[in-house]
Amino acid sequence: MFIFANILEAVVYVVDMTLSLYSFIVIAACLISWVNPDPYNPVVRTLRNLTEPLLWRIRKYLPFTYTNGLDFSPVVLLLAVQLVKMVIVKSLLQAIHSM
Repeated sequence: MFIFANILEAVVYVVDMTLSLYSFIVIAACLISWVNPDPYNPVVRTLRNLTEPLLWRIRKYLPFTYTNGLDFSPVVLLLAVQLVKMVIVKSLLQAIHSM
């Protein structure tokens, strides 16, 4: 039984690290958007491909995040990622440790 718990714990830690990495990707995409990046640059294209699907949905369902030329959808996305990390990841870890 402890082997199964260790495997689940490893999976939860990988999910936690992936969410942390995605937070850094969102921050990097925001920083790059402040300058006029070359849209054909592979780094810029990768960052946009990773972030725009979720940011587009946030802008679609929460239109107040884009006001007066300021886009607050990355802030909402970062808050959502942190909420997932704090609620789901920690809950899974507590469930695993109570086994």
